[in-house]
Amino acid sequence: MAAKTVQWEQQGRIGRIQLSRPDKLNALDVAMLEELNRIVEAVSRDTRGVRAVVIEGEGRAFCAGADLKERRALHNSEQIRAGVAQIKAVFDALARLPQPTIAAMNGLALGGGLELALSCDFRYAVRGAMLGLTEVSLGIIPGAGGTQRLPRLIGAARAKELILTGRRITAEQAYDWGIVSGLADDREQLHAMCLQLANETLANAPLAVYQAKAAINRGAGTDLRTALAIETEEYEALLPTKDRAEALEAFHEKRPPRFSGE
Repeated sequence: MAAKTVQWEQQGRIGRIQLSRPDKLNALDVAMLEELNRIVEAVSRDTRGVRAVVIEGEGRAFCAGADLKERRALHNSEQIRAGVAQIKAVFDALARLPQPTIAAMNGLALGGGLELALSCDFRYAVRGAMLGLTEVSLGIIPGAGGTQRLPRLIGAARAKELILTGRRITAEQAYDWGIVSGLADDREQLHAMCLQLANETLANAPLAVYQAKAAINRGAGTDLRTALAIETEEYEALLPTKDRAEALEAFHEKRPPRFSGE
């Protein structure tokens, strides 16, 4: 039996997804996408057991994007459309997870690899890692969310500068532009930074974290009036929860709250 090319492990309430195809720079083929989708679907159903997710790559790359050798073997436009639809669906499912997601960019992140990271809530990178949406150099455009998520993150002008030139930039420049939230000197520090952020979210009421993320994501593409109505909707969903009552009781008793996720 072939070894899995996407690994899952869980430590406490933090899940870890590792892309494990290092000899191919973790390039995404159909089998990897299917396994990644299976894991993401399972995580989406386990919001009490898994409360934060870190994604990383094995070896010297985070993810080099789609497997171009596999893509080259596709024989017609319908097969290509199906392949693009698959990667987009998996990344969209990842972006819709209620749990906070963190991309630990331990190395190269190009094309679909950067789009994978952009589908996460947060991105941290090792210094010197190279990032880019390089699809125009291959006669295509980013097809898994890059043309939409990157402008929402850093603005249209800078996103166009990267996408229309196919330029690769360093993690340091990505940090300056707001693509990544922090820089690490090595993989060990990168792992520690991601765990620290994950644990900070775990200290809070999980349902409140999920509703806050939903309010931000749902409101991002709307006008302010609609977005404020979304915020009210997400807020009101928390009113009957046990965790809200527990937070008030803990405040009254001057003790840390004990959240149950209910």
